Amino acid sequence: MRTQVVIVGAGPSGLLLGQLLHKAGIDAVIVERVSGEYVLGRIRAGILEQVTIDLMDEAGVGARMHEEGLVHGGIEMLFGGERHRVDLNKLTGGKNVMVYGQTEMTRDLMEARAAAGLPTIYEAKDVRVHDFDSAKPYVTYEKDGKTERIDCDFIAGCDGFHGVCRASAPRNAIKEYEKVYPFGWLGLLSDTPPVNHELIYVNSPRGFALCSQRSHTRSRYYLQVPLTDKVEEWTDDAFWQELKLRLDDKGRRDLVTGPSIEKSIAPLRSFVTEPLRFGRMFLAGDAGHIVPPTGAKGLNLAATDVKYLFDAITEYYKDKSEAGIDDYSRKCLARIWRAERFSWWFTQLMHRFPHDEAITSKFQNAELDYLMHSESGQRTIAENYVGLPLDFGTAKP
Repeated sequence: MRTQVVIVGAGPSGLLLGQLLHKAGIDAVIVERVSGEYVLGRIRAGILEQVTIDLMDEAGVGARMHEEGLVHGGIEMLFGGERHRVDLNKLTGGKNVMVYGQTEMTRDLMEARAAAGLPTIYEAKDVRVHDFDSAKPYVTYEKDGKTERIDCDFIAGCDGFHGVCRASAPRNAIKEYEKVYPFGWLGLLSDTPPVNHELIYVNSPRGFALCSQRSHTRSRYYLQVPLTDKVEEWTDDAFWQELKLRLDDKGRRDLVTGPSIEKSIAPLRSFVTEPLRFGRMFLAGDAGHIVPPTGAKGLNLAATDVKYLFDAITEYYKDKSEAGIDDYSRKCLARIWRAERFSWWFTQLMHRFPHDEAITSKFQNAELDYLMHSESGQRTIAENYVGLPLDFGTAKP
């Protein structure tokens, strides 16, 4: 088999890139190691920035997102027992975010790809990338007991943190930066109405909490927990009781509890790979970077990578120019490091760290008090939260 682009990974970044390339008349094959049902079963992010919304529209799959997604113009910050609202819309000149689950976004892209009859190879075993440092890269995999080969012009590594693409980059050509945080997020999904119409970020003496949502009838809640905790140790009742202890009086009154649909514990890390291009192979999304979920940046950074990569590949075929692919890594990393900094800072501000001295919580409360009573402080949060313009900070020095 031969195609123009092989996309390794059928998560949202791989599917989005495939759909955009299809719209531009560029052939691509997606290779995924697990089943489509498994991909859809992963519970992930739910906050979309404008860049992600625009790309879904450009890919022609935004109709259900606009019909069912919830537009949010603000977030609430709870600390010291009081709530403070950050007006994202007002502070950013009219920008908002949208609540739309990553699972639903993935489903929309999967259905569009299937309807167009585009090739996606699920349950591909032993996927390997070859000769990406040459003009003739190719990908091999095993399926139904046979080894298959796909020749191509480019390989897009959209296969996540544990994928084969980054692992295949030469060790002397890659540098990795990582910070692992000493706690995780215990997440619970339930078919209950959200406790608030906007997200609530909670800094409490018992640890961080986040009240999020997926729809008017489905809620997503998170608790900061030690890394030693096991999800099996947390009953639904224990989760709800702990969440109530971290909320304010209004939150405790308004919280509607119910059986969980899904519970899991996610570790937190900051991780960046440099560079993101290795010859004819490009890393995008979690294959190249991970952010703590505090700033709601992971999915949106992946979408930005896809935008830059799509533009670069399109320019190569239509204009016979390699300028875009040569500049892909630099442009992505300029945005990635800004998002990494914001997510790291926001995580430091909102969580309780083991072995913190009593003075640390006083510092946090003082900083939060300053930020919430300063328009410029609130604007700093708002501008980073809704996402900076695509061309912000990407100009060459």
